[in-house]
Amino acid sequence: MFEYDAEATNAILDYCRDRLAMDPVPLDFGGLAPLPMDELATMITAEGRAPLEVLDFFERALAPAVVSSDVPTYLAFIPNAPTKNSLLFDMVVACSGLNGTSWLESAGVVVAENQALEYLAGRAGMPEGSGGAFVSGGSMGNLAGLTVGRDVGRTLHPELDPRAVRYAISADAHSSVGKALHVIGVDALLVKTDDHRFTREALIEALAADPHPETVIGVVATSGTTNAGIVDDLEGLGTYAREHNLWFHVDGAYGGAAMMSATDGHLFAGLRHADSFVVDPHKWLFAPLDCAALIYRNPTVARKVLAQQASYLDILHNTDDEHYEWNPSDFAIHLSRRARGLPFWYSLVTYGTAAFESAIQASIDLARRTESIIGEYDHVEMVRPSSLSVVMFRRPGWSDERYNEWSLQLLRDQIAFVTPTKWEGETIARFAFLHPDTDEALVRRILETMRD
Repeated sequence: MFEYDAEATNAILDYCRDRLAMDPVPLDFGGLAPLPMDELATMITAEGRAPLEVLDFFERALAPAVVSSDVPTYLAFIPNAPTKNSLLFDMVVACSGLNGTSWLESAGVVVAENQALEYLAGRAGMPEGSGGAFVSGGSMGNLAGLTVGRDVGRTLHPELDPRAVRYAISADAHSSVGKALHVIGVDALLVKTDDHRFTREALIEALAADPHPETVIGVVATSGTTNAGIVDDLEGLGTYAREHNLWFHVDGAYGGAAMMSATDGHLFAGLRHADSFVVDPHKWLFAPLDCAALIYRNPTVARKVLAQQASYLDILHNTDDEHYEWNPSDFAIHLSRRARGLPFWYSLVTYGTAAFESAIQASIDLARRTESIIGEYDHVEMVRPSSLSVVMFRRPGWSDERYNEWSLQLLRDQIAFVTPTKWEGETIARFAFLHPDTDEALVRRILETMRD
Protein backbone atom coordinates (compact mmCIF):
# COMPACT_ATOMS: atom_id res chain seq x y z
CA MET A 1 0.00 0.00 0.00
CA PHE A 2 2.98 2.31 0.44
CA GLU A 3 4.77 1.75 -2.85
CA TYR A 4 4.62 4.30 -5.63
CA ASP A 5 2.15 3.32 -8.36
CA ALA A 6 2.96 5.28 -11.50
CA GLU A 7 -0.15 4.17 -13.37
CA ALA A 8 -2.52 5.17 -10.58
CA THR A 9 -0.63 8.42 -10.00
CA ASN A 10 -0.84 9.41 -13.64
CA ALA A 11 -4.52 8.52 -13.79
CA ILE A 12 -5.34 10.63 -10.75
CA LEU A 13 -3.25 13.55 -11.99
CA ASP A 14 -4.90 13.33 -15.39
CA TYR A 15 -8.31 13.38 -13.75
CA CYS A 16 -7.36 16.44 -11.68
CA ARG A 17 -5.84 18.15 -14.70
CA ASP A 18 -8.98 17.57 -16.75
CA ARG A 19 -11.21 18.75 -13.90
CA LEU A 20 -9.21 21.95 -13.43
CA ALA A 21 -9.30 22.64 -17.17
CA MET A 22 -13.07 22.24 -17.58
CA ASP A 23 -14.71 25.36 -19.00
CA PRO A 24 -17.48 25.39 -18.18
CA VAL A 25 -17.44 23.11 -15.19
CA PRO A 26 -20.61 20.97 -15.21
CA LEU A 27 -23.11 21.79 -12.49
CA ASP A 28 -24.09 18.10 -12.20
CA PHE A 29 -27.16 16.75 -10.50
CA GLY A 30 -26.49 16.05 -6.82
CA GLY A 31 -29.29 14.05 -5.21
CA LEU A 32 -31.28 14.03 -8.46
CA ALA A 33 -28.76 11.65 -10.07
CA PRO A 34 -29.42 7.91 -9.85
CA LEU A 35 -27.09 6.20 -7.41
CA PRO A 36 -25.57 2.82 -8.37
CA MET A 37 -26.21 1.23 -5.00
CA ASP A 38 -25.98 -2.35 -6.28
CA GLU A 39 -22.63 -1.71 -7.92
CA LEU A 40 -21.42 0.24 -4.92
CA ALA A 41 -22.28 -2.65 -2.61
CA THR A 42 -19.69 -4.85 -4.35
CA MET A 43 -16.81 -2.36 -4.31
CA ILE A 44 -15.10 -3.27 -1.04
CA THR A 45 -13.45 -6.67 -1.28
CA ALA A 46 -10.75 -8.59 0.56
CA GLU A 47 -8.48 -8.55 -2.48
CA GLY A 48 -8.99 -4.92 -3.52
CA ARG A 49 -9.69 -3.52 -6.96
CA ALA A 50 -7.58 -1.92 -9.66
CA PRO A 51 -7.18 1.84 -9.00
CA LEU A 52 -8.17 2.77 -12.56
CA GLU A 53 -11.34 0.69 -12.27
CA VAL A 54 -12.34 2.48 -9.06
CA LEU A 55 -11.50 5.91 -10.50
CA ASP A 56 -13.68 5.13 -13.51
CA PHE A 57 -16.52 4.12 -11.18
CA PHE A 58 -16.19 7.38 -9.27
CA GLU A 59 -16.10 9.51 -12.44
CA ARG A 60 -18.93 7.65 -14.13
CA ALA A 61 -21.30 6.88 -11.27
CA LEU A 62 -20.55 9.04 -8.23
CA ALA A 63 -19.26 12.40 -9.44
CA PRO A 64 -22.50 13.35 -11.27
CA ALA A 65 -24.36 12.86 -7.98
CA VAL A 66 -22.48 15.80 -6.44
CA VAL A 67 -23.47 19.39 -7.27
CA SER A 68 -20.35 21.33 -8.21
CA SER A 69 -20.02 24.23 -5.81
CA ASP A 70 -17.13 25.86 -7.67
CA VAL A 71 -19.23 27.06 -10.61
CA PRO A 72 -20.82 30.45 -11.41
CA THR A 73 -24.25 28.78 -11.49
CA TYR A 74 -24.16 27.67 -7.84
CA LEU A 75 -26.26 30.35 -6.10
CA ALA A 76 -27.68 28.38 -3.16
CA PHE A 77 -26.76 28.33 0.52
CA ILE A 78 -23.27 29.90 0.60
CA PRO A 79 -21.21 28.72 -2.40
CA ASN A 80 -17.63 27.51 -2.37
CA ALA A 81 -15.54 28.83 -5.25
CA PRO A 82 -11.89 27.91 -4.71
CA THR A 83 -9.31 29.50 -6.98
CA LYS A 84 -7.37 27.24 -9.30
CA ASN A 85 -4.15 27.86 -7.38
CA SER A 86 -5.77 27.01 -4.04
CA LEU A 87 -7.00 23.71 -5.48
CA LEU A 88 -3.56 22.91 -6.83
CA PHE A 89 -1.91 23.62 -3.51
CA ASP A 90 -4.51 21.52 -1.70
CA MET A 91 -3.06 18.65 -3.73
CA VAL A 92 0.40 19.59 -2.47
CA VAL A 93 -0.86 19.55 1.11
CA ALA A 94 -2.42 16.11 0.64
CA CYS A 95 0.51 14.57 -1.22
CA SER A 96 3.01 15.93 1.29
CA GLY A 97 1.21 14.31 4.20
CA LEU A 98 1.45 17.58 6.10
CA ASN A 99 0.48 17.61 9.75
CA GLY A 100 -0.60 21.04 10.96
CA THR A 101 -0.87 20.23 14.65
CA SER A 102 2.18 21.75 16.33
CA TRP A 103 5.24 23.92 15.90
CA LEU A 104 7.52 20.96 16.59
CA GLU A 105 6.01 18.89 13.79
CA SER A 106 5.22 21.60 11.26
CA ALA A 107 6.92 24.94 11.84
CA GLY A 108 6.94 25.57 8.09
CA VAL A 109 3.17 25.16 7.99
CA VAL A 110 2.57 27.31 11.05
CA VAL A 111 4.56 30.34 9.90
CA ALA A 112 2.78 30.43 6.53
CA GLU A 113 -0.67 29.94 8.04
CA ASN A 114 0.08 32.58 10.66
CA GLN A 115 1.02 35.03 7.93
CA ALA A 116 -2.42 34.55 6.40
CA LEU A 117 -4.09 34.89 9.81
CA GLU A 118 -2.14 38.06 10.54
CA TYR A 119 -3.26 39.51 7.22
CA LEU A 120 -6.92 38.82 8.03
CA ALA A 121 -6.54 40.19 11.55
CA GLY A 122 -4.96 43.33 10.15
CA ARG A 123 -7.77 43.84 7.65
CA ALA A 124 -10.22 43.45 10.53
CA GLY A 125 -8.40 46.17 12.47
CA MET A 126 -7.52 43.83 15.31
CA PRO A 127 -4.33 44.70 17.23
CA GLU A 128 -0.86 43.40 16.51
CA GLY A 129 -0.37 40.05 18.20
CA SER A 130 -3.85 38.79 17.33
CA GLY A 131 -3.85 35.25 16.04
CA GLY A 132 -5.28 31.79 16.26
CA ALA A 133 -5.64 28.84 13.93
CA PHE A 134 -7.42 27.53 10.90
CA VAL A 135 -10.28 25.19 11.83
CA SER A 136 -12.73 23.15 9.79
CA GLY A 137 -15.51 25.73 9.56
CA GLY A 138 -17.46 28.51 11.19
CA SER A 139 -19.29 26.10 13.47
CA MET A 140 -16.05 24.87 15.03
CA GLY A 141 -14.72 28.42 15.16
CA ASN A 142 -17.81 29.65 16.97
CA LEU A 143 -17.64 26.75 19.42
CA ALA A 144 -14.01 27.49 20.30
CA GLY A 145 -14.40 31.26 20.55
CA LEU A 146 -17.50 31.01 22.73
CA THR A 147 -15.83 28.42 24.95
CA VAL A 148 -12.94 30.77 25.65
CA GLY A 149 -15.33 33.66 26.30
CA ARG A 150 -17.35 31.53 28.70
CA ASP A 151 -14.30 30.66 30.78
CA VAL A 152 -13.08 34.26 30.76
CA GLY A 153 -16.51 35.41 31.94
CA ARG A 154 -16.60 32.87 34.73
CA THR A 155 -13.16 33.98 35.88
CA LEU A 156 -14.16 37.64 35.88
CA HIS A 157 -17.31 36.89 37.85
CA PRO A 158 -16.55 34.26 40.50
CA GLU A 159 -19.61 35.44 42.40
CA LEU A 160 -21.88 33.96 39.73
CA ASP A 161 -23.02 30.38 39.50
CA PRO A 162 -20.84 29.09 36.62
CA ARG A 163 -23.92 27.50 35.11
CA ALA A 164 -25.77 30.82 35.06
CA VAL A 165 -23.54 32.82 32.70
CA ARG A 166 -25.12 33.80 29.38
CA TYR A 167 -24.34 35.31 26.00
CA ALA A 168 -26.50 37.98 24.38
CA ILE A 169 -27.35 36.91 20.84
CA SER A 170 -29.96 37.82 18.24
CA ALA A 171 -32.52 35.52 16.67
CA ASP A 172 -30.64 35.85 13.38
CA ALA A 173 -27.40 34.43 14.76
CA HIS A 174 -26.24 31.38 12.85
CA SER A 175 -27.65 28.08 14.08
CA SER A 176 -24.14 26.99 15.04
CA VAL A 177 -24.07 29.70 17.73
CA GLY A 178 -27.07 28.19 19.46
CA LYS A 179 -25.60 24.71 19.10
CA ALA A 180 -22.29 25.88 20.54
CA LEU A 181 -24.01 27.40 23.56
CA HIS A 182 -25.87 24.14 24.08
CA VAL A 183 -22.62 22.18 23.95
CA ILE A 184 -20.82 24.42 26.44
CA GLY A 185 -23.81 24.62 28.78
CA VAL A 186 -24.52 28.34 28.44
CA ASP A 187 -27.92 29.94 27.98
CA ALA A 188 -28.70 32.82 25.64
CA LEU A 189 -30.29 36.18 26.23
CA LEU A 190 -32.22 36.37 22.96
CA VAL A 191 -32.35 40.01 21.90
CA LYS A 192 -35.21 41.31 19.77
CA THR A 193 -33.85 43.25 16.81
CA ASP A 194 -35.00 46.04 14.57
CA ASP A 195 -35.39 44.60 11.07
CA HIS A 196 -33.15 41.65 11.93
CA ARG A 197 -30.07 43.78 12.74
CA PHE A 198 -28.57 43.40 16.21
CA THR A 199 -27.76 46.87 17.54
CA ARG A 200 -26.34 48.48 20.66
CA GLU A 201 -29.73 50.02 21.42
CA ALA A 202 -31.48 46.65 21.21
CA LEU A 203 -28.89 45.11 23.53
CA ILE A 204 -29.27 47.87 26.11
CA GLU A 205 -33.06 47.56 26.00
CA ALA A 206 -32.91 43.79 26.44
CA LEU A 207 -30.50 44.03 29.37
CA ALA A 208 -32.67 46.66 31.04
CA ALA A 209 -35.70 44.40 30.80
CA ASP A 210 -33.90 41.27 31.99
CA PRO A 211 -34.09 40.33 35.70
CA HIS A 212 -30.46 39.14 35.79
CA PRO A 213 -28.38 41.23 33.37
CA GLU A 214 -25.28 40.62 35.47
CA THR A 215 -25.16 37.03 34.18
CA VAL A 216 -24.49 38.19 30.60
CA ILE A 217 -20.73 37.80 30.11
CA GLY A 218 -20.53 38.15 26.34
CA VAL A 219 -22.10 39.40 23.13
CA VAL A 220 -22.27 37.55 19.81
CA ALA A 221 -22.59 39.63 16.65
CA THR A 222 -22.80 38.55 13.03
CA SER A 223 -20.94 40.27 10.23
CA GLY A 224 -23.12 39.06 7.39
CA THR A 225 -26.00 36.77 8.32
CA THR A 226 -26.06 33.63 6.22
CA ASN A 227 -29.67 33.96 5.12
CA ALA A 228 -29.89 37.69 4.37
CA GLY A 229 -26.35 39.09 4.47
CA ILE A 230 -27.18 41.57 7.24
CA VAL A 231 -24.24 43.09 9.13
CA ASP A 232 -24.96 43.74 12.80
CA ASP A 233 -24.03 46.98 14.56
CA LEU A 234 -20.44 45.89 15.10
CA GLU A 235 -19.26 49.31 16.22
CA GLY A 236 -22.06 49.84 18.72
CA LEU A 237 -22.01 46.32 20.11
CA GLY A 238 -18.23 46.25 20.19
CA THR A 239 -17.88 49.51 22.08
CA TYR A 240 -20.56 48.40 24.56
CA ALA A 241 -18.68 45.16 25.14
CA ARG A 242 -15.43 47.05 25.72
CA GLU A 243 -17.09 49.49 28.11
CA HIS A 244 -18.63 46.68 30.17
CA ASN A 245 -15.83 44.11 29.98
CA LEU A 246 -17.89 41.60 28.01
CA TRP A 247 -16.45 39.03 25.61
CA PHE A 248 -17.21 40.17 22.05
CA HIS A 249 -17.40 37.35 19.53
CA VAL A 250 -18.06 38.08 15.85
CA ASP A 251 -19.26 35.37 13.50
CA GLY A 252 -18.16 36.49 10.06
CA ALA A 253 -18.01 33.03 8.54
CA TYR A 254 -19.75 34.15 5.35
CA GLY A 255 -19.76 37.93 5.30
CA GLY A 256 -16.55 38.82 7.11
CA ALA A 257 -14.64 38.78 3.83
CA ALA A 258 -16.55 41.90 2.76
CA MET A 259 -14.31 43.88 5.12
CA MET A 260 -12.15 44.00 1.96
CA SER A 261 -14.93 45.65 -0.10
CA ALA A 262 -14.50 49.20 -1.35
CA THR A 263 -18.22 49.93 -0.96
CA ASP A 264 -19.16 47.91 2.13
CA GLY A 265 -15.93 47.69 4.09
CA HIS A 266 -17.02 50.50 6.41
CA LEU A 267 -19.70 48.22 7.87
CA PHE A 268 -16.95 46.12 9.42
CA ALA A 269 -14.99 48.80 11.26
CA GLY A 270 -16.26 47.46 14.58
CA LEU A 271 -14.36 44.20 14.04
CA ARG A 272 -11.44 45.91 15.74
CA HIS A 273 -13.25 45.40 19.06
CA ALA A 274 -13.59 41.62 18.67
CA ASP A 275 -12.14 39.27 21.26
CA SER A 276 -12.71 36.40 18.85
CA PHE A 277 -13.55 36.55 15.17
CA VAL A 278 -14.36 33.85 12.61
CA VAL A 279 -14.17 34.20 8.83
CA ASP A 280 -14.23 31.25 6.43
CA PRO A 281 -11.77 31.38 3.53
CA HIS A 282 -13.68 28.44 2.02
CA LYS A 283 -16.58 30.80 1.48
CA TRP A 284 -15.89 34.30 0.15
CA LEU A 285 -12.10 34.09 0.19
CA PHE A 286 -12.03 31.39 -2.47
CA ALA A 287 -10.26 28.54 -0.67
CA PRO A 288 -11.14 24.83 -0.76
CA LEU A 289 -13.27 23.23 1.89
CA ASP A 290 -12.69 22.93 4.84
CA CYS A 291 -11.04 26.14 6.03
CA ALA A 292 -12.12 28.73 8.61
CA ALA A 293 -9.90 31.34 10.23
CA LEU A 294 -10.37 31.67 13.99
CA ILE A 295 -8.65 34.77 15.34
CA TYR A 296 -8.32 35.94 18.93
CA ARG A 297 -7.48 39.40 20.16
CA ASN A 298 -5.36 37.79 22.89
CA PRO A 299 -4.29 34.30 21.82
CA THR A 300 -2.65 33.64 25.18
CA VAL A 301 -6.06 33.66 26.84
CA ALA A 302 -7.36 31.13 24.32
CA ARG A 303 -4.35 28.90 24.80
CA LYS A 304 -4.89 28.77 28.56
CA VAL A 305 -8.45 27.55 27.99
CA LEU A 306 -8.04 25.21 25.03
CA ALA A 307 -4.51 23.76 25.00
CA GLN A 308 -4.61 20.03 25.61
CA GLN A 309 -2.37 18.60 28.32
CA ALA A 310 -1.06 15.03 28.32
CA SER A 311 2.25 13.42 29.15
CA TYR A 312 2.96 12.54 25.53
CA LEU A 313 2.27 16.18 24.55
CA ASP A 314 4.65 17.75 27.08
CA ILE A 315 7.36 18.08 24.47
CA LEU A 316 5.11 20.38 22.43
CA HIS A 317 5.10 22.87 25.30
CA ASN A 318 8.65 22.47 26.55
CA THR A 319 11.25 23.71 24.11
CA ASP A 320 13.68 26.61 23.96
CA ASP A 321 12.40 27.79 20.58
CA GLU A 322 10.92 31.28 20.90
CA HIS A 323 7.91 30.22 18.82
CA TYR A 324 7.17 27.00 20.67
CA GLU A 325 3.95 28.33 22.12
CA TRP A 326 2.33 28.66 18.69
CA ASN A 327 0.79 25.25 18.27
CA PRO A 328 -2.41 25.46 16.18
CA SER A 329 -3.77 22.66 18.36
CA ASP A 330 -3.80 25.09 21.31
CA PHE A 331 -6.35 27.49 19.88
CA ALA A 332 -9.43 25.41 19.11
CA ILE A 333 -11.18 22.21 20.07
CA HIS A 334 -8.95 19.93 18.03
CA LEU A 335 -5.57 18.24 18.20
CA SER A 336 -4.62 16.45 14.98
CA ARG A 337 -5.17 18.87 12.11
CA ARG A 338 -4.49 19.00 8.40
CA ALA A 339 -2.68 22.07 7.11
CA ARG A 340 -5.95 23.48 5.84
CA GLY A 341 -4.79 27.11 5.79
CA LEU A 342 -1.96 26.57 3.31
CA PRO A 343 -4.08 26.51 0.11
CA PHE A 344 -5.56 29.87 1.13
CA TRP A 345 -2.11 31.25 1.93
CA TYR A 346 -0.78 30.08 -1.45
CA SER A 347 -3.74 31.59 -3.29
CA LEU A 348 -3.42 34.89 -1.41
CA VAL A 349 0.31 35.12 -2.09
CA THR A 350 0.15 34.13 -5.77
CA TYR A 351 -2.82 36.23 -6.85
CA GLY A 352 -2.29 39.20 -4.53
CA THR A 353 -4.74 40.98 -2.28
CA ALA A 354 -6.07 43.27 -5.03
CA ALA A 355 -7.45 40.25 -6.89
CA PHE A 356 -9.36 39.16 -3.78
CA GLU A 357 -10.74 42.64 -3.26
CA SER A 358 -11.93 42.76 -6.87
CA ALA A 359 -13.52 39.30 -6.73
CA ILE A 360 -15.39 40.10 -3.52
CA GLN A 361 -16.60 43.41 -4.89
CA ALA A 362 -17.88 41.73 -8.05
CA SER A 363 -20.49 39.78 -6.08
CA ILE A 364 -21.64 42.83 -4.13
CA ASP A 365 -22.00 44.80 -7.35
CA LEU A 366 -23.93 41.99 -9.00
CA ALA A 367 -26.33 41.80 -6.04
CA ARG A 368 -27.12 45.49 -6.44
CA ARG A 369 -27.58 45.18 -10.19
CA THR A 370 -29.84 42.17 -9.62
CA GLU A 371 -32.02 44.28 -7.35
CA SER A 372 -32.44 46.72 -10.23
CA ILE A 373 -33.09 43.90 -12.71
CA ILE A 374 -35.85 42.47 -10.52
CA GLY A 375 -37.42 45.92 -10.51
CA GLU A 376 -37.74 45.68 -14.30
CA TYR A 377 -39.95 42.57 -14.12
CA ASP A 378 -43.62 42.48 -13.21
CA HIS A 379 -43.72 38.84 -12.05
CA VAL A 380 -41.08 39.01 -9.27
CA GLU A 381 -40.34 41.50 -6.51
CA MET A 382 -37.73 42.16 -3.86
CA VAL A 383 -38.42 41.00 -0.31
CA ARG A 384 -35.87 43.40 1.21
CA PRO A 385 -32.92 45.39 -0.12
CA SER A 386 -29.92 43.33 -1.12
CA SER A 387 -27.21 43.05 1.51
CA LEU A 388 -23.61 42.12 0.74
CA SER A 389 -24.00 39.45 -1.95
CA VAL A 390 -27.43 38.12 -0.95
CA VAL A 391 -30.63 38.93 -2.82
CA MET A 392 -33.99 37.86 -1.40
CA PHE A 393 -37.02 38.03 -3.71
CA ARG A 394 -40.40 36.42 -4.25
CA ARG A 395 -42.68 35.22 -6.98
CA PRO A 396 -46.11 36.39 -5.77
CA GLY A 397 -48.67 33.62 -5.76
CA TRP A 398 -46.25 30.72 -5.51
CA SER A 399 -46.68 28.06 -2.85
CA ASP A 400 -43.90 26.30 -0.98
CA GLU A 401 -44.29 23.35 -3.32
CA ARG A 402 -43.99 25.54 -6.41
CA TYR A 403 -40.73 27.07 -5.18
CA ASN A 404 -39.34 23.59 -4.55
CA GLU A 405 -40.44 22.35 -7.98
CA TRP A 406 -38.83 25.39 -9.61
CA SER A 407 -35.57 24.85 -7.74
CA LEU A 408 -35.36 21.19 -8.74
CA GLN A 409 -36.22 21.97 -12.36
CA LEU A 410 -33.39 24.49 -12.56
CA LEU A 411 -31.04 21.73 -11.44
CA ARG A 412 -32.51 19.16 -13.81
CA ASP A 413 -32.10 21.59 -16.69
CA GLN A 414 -28.54 22.38 -15.51
CA ILE A 415 -29.32 26.10 -15.50
CA ALA A 416 -28.35 26.82 -11.90
CA PHE A 417 -28.54 25.59 -8.34
CA VAL A 418 -30.90 27.96 -6.50
CA THR A 419 -32.78 26.91 -3.39
CA PRO A 420 -35.68 28.64 -1.64
CA THR A 421 -35.50 29.83 1.95
CA LYS A 422 -37.83 31.06 4.68
CA TRP A 423 -38.12 34.73 5.61
CA GLU A 424 -40.49 35.80 8.37
CA GLY A 425 -42.45 32.60 7.85
CA GLU A 426 -42.77 32.95 4.08
CA THR A 427 -41.06 30.77 1.49
CA ILE A 428 -39.11 32.98 -0.92
CA ALA A 429 -36.31 32.77 -3.47
CA ARG A 430 -32.73 33.73 -2.70
CA PHE A 431 -29.52 34.30 -4.62
CA ALA A 432 -26.20 34.02 -2.81
CA PHE A 433 -23.58 35.36 -5.21
CA LEU A 434 -19.95 34.44 -4.63
CA HIS A 435 -18.26 33.34 -7.85
CA PRO A 436 -16.99 36.47 -9.63
CA ASP A 437 -17.88 34.97 -13.03
CA THR A 438 -21.62 34.84 -12.27
CA ASP A 439 -23.22 37.41 -14.58
CA GLU A 440 -26.42 39.30 -15.29
CA ALA A 441 -27.30 37.02 -18.20
CA LEU A 442 -27.64 34.08 -15.82
CA VAL A 443 -29.72 36.17 -13.42
CA ARG A 444 -32.13 37.13 -16.19
CA ARG A 445 -32.34 33.54 -17.45
CA ILE A 446 -33.29 32.31 -13.99
CA LEU A 447 -35.86 35.05 -13.47
CA GLU A 448 -37.45 34.22 -16.82
CA THR A 449 -38.10 30.67 -15.60
CA MET A 450 -40.34 32.08 -12.87
CA ARG A 451 -42.94 33.54 -15.25
CA ASP A 452 -45.23 30.50 -15.22
